[in-house]
Amino acid sequence: MPAKLPTALLGASGYSGLELTRLLDRHPRLEKPLLLGREGNLNGAKDLAEIFPELSGNGGHPLRPLSWPELKRQRVELLFLATPHEASRSIVPEAIAQGLRVIDLSGAWRLKQAQHRAIYSFQDADTVTAAELTRKAVYGIPELNGDRIASSQLVANPGCYATSVILALAPLLHANLIDRARGIISDSKSGVSGAGKAPSSRTHFVSVADNLSAYSLFNHRHLGEMVEQLDLDDAELTFTPHLMPIPRGILSTIYVHLNRRLQPGEVESVLRDFYSGKRWIRIFSTPTLPELQFSLHSNHCDIGFCLAPDGQRLVLISCLDNLLKGAAGQAVQNMNRMYGWDEREGLQ
Repeated sequence: MPAKLPTALLGASGYSGLELTRLLDRHPRLEKPLLLGREGNLNGAKDLAEIFPELSGNGGHPLRPLSWPELKRQRVELLFLATPHEASRSIVPEAIAQGLRVIDLSGAWRLKQAQHRAIYSFQDADTVTAAELTRKAVYGIPELNGDRIASSQLVANPGCYATSVILALAPLLHANLIDRARGIISDSKSGVSGAGKAPSSRTHFVSVADNLSAYSLFNHRHLGEMVEQLDLDDAELTFTPHLMPIPRGILSTIYVHLNRRLQPGEVESVLRDFYSGKRWIRIFSTPTLPELQFSLHSNHCDIGFCLAPDGQRLVLISCLDNLLKGAAGQAVQNMNRMYGWDEREGLQ
């Protein structure tokens, strides 16, 4: 039986980090992951169960400080980062220099274009190295970039909103069926875990409960990912995110005009043909539409649609779990692709 892959995870104390720890723990091809913390971020915790008691009794999940010599001693080949964007931006160059492969769940390396990356205000210590890594990083949607992911040393795991929108629109744009001049509108709604674990006035119970609110209109961090990966001009996509009073899940309702009349069966064929053989994409036949509850706690992205009687106005519905297909699950799917394993491993 082949040796199991040694991995490490920096940032296990967040929501996505917790989900990723669970997935790595049960993956049949992995050793138990080495869990790492950054100085000052663990509040004295020595085990992840002290932060997430639901992990108690599972053989322990000790937290260690990040140490490159220790990673080498432990033979770690693959490093997952579930860290803030700025932290990942500074850590990745050293990790690559150490010969590690990296899957980064932050937005640090997702964006190629400077005007989109500016929203993060990165201050790179070595601008030449940062530019080279930005060029080499592969955007980690396996359904779209699987071949490039397989050979990559640095995979930039996509944003959760971006995943839901990109996967819904990619087949129709690839088939050149969307009238881009009339614009695309995405009305997307997310559960509170999408905002991360750090509390804010927006995510307090009294602000979220019995409420629905829009935010970051025209300047959400994931917008740049969508237009870059879909090869759209910025003005062609209007994206409005909303915060829902639920723990997790994303539902995106996307409105497009088609450039010719189609029948529902033709739309469905375009979607099914594009994702043929893609295990984690489920296409719903009209009139059935995806709902949040169908994809929660899974790595599925569910896509459905409704075509207007005129055959040219199309509404797409895309649902996923923001902590799994939108974060940790997709990271594991990317790892499977990087090592030539079945993309279902550790995710079923």
